Amino acid sequence: MTQDELKTLVGQAALRYVEAGSIVGVGTGSTVDKFIDALAASGIQIAGAVSSSLRSTERMQALGIPVLDAAEVDGLGVYIDGADEIDHAGHMIKGGGAALTREKIVADLAQRFVCIADASKLVDVLGKFPLPVEVIPMAAAQIVRRFAAIGGVATLRAGVVTDNGCQILDVTGLQIRDPLAFEADVNQWPGVLTVGVFARNRADVCLLGTAEGVKTLSFK
Repeated sequence: MTQDELKTLVGQAALRYVEAGSIVGVGTGSTVDKFIDALAASGIQIAGAVSSSLRSTERMQALGIPVLDAAEVDGLGVYIDGADEIDHAGHMIKGGGAALTREKIVADLAQRFVCIADASKLVDVLGKFPLPVEVIPMAAAQIVRRFAAIGGVATLRAGVVTDNGCQILDVTGLQIRDPLAFEADVNQWPGVLTVGVFARNRADVCLLGTAEGVKTLSFK
């Protein structure tokens, strides 16, 4: 199967985690687009969705899925989103679509994080995919230097302004062997809004699209 077909497969598989009448957290990206389309076509009546990006909001509204503001809810049963990388403990790199801060906010509202991804995203050690870091513009140069000091090469993502009015640095050259400690450390650097390591808000379940079908990985 093509990568697009695998994304469609896991997007449809995620429907089994959606309860009628519930409020669902919805992430961002091409795999999540497949989930949104499947949800709209499924006939499952949900109370609404909390979206992590303007892109997903617009897609859901166009398909008739009601979108709620995060401030209107005090919790979510499930958050469904993709990943740029996921390891065998459920830690992820996210932010290829520049929505990492809002994704982390919505993930933190949810009792369960269901990651949907194709098999190419599963890795032993995080870091091959360039790590996105959302930064306040005036701090970008200093954060580039801080990554250089630990062996990372940080490059400004040209022409990108996030939904929060910030910039994205993409960092290569890292091997993130302790994702929880790494996330906690980088998040303390002045000017970092969010680092794209999701360790504190790791996945509980990953629906992995493979040539043999959807494989379910459980981490908790």
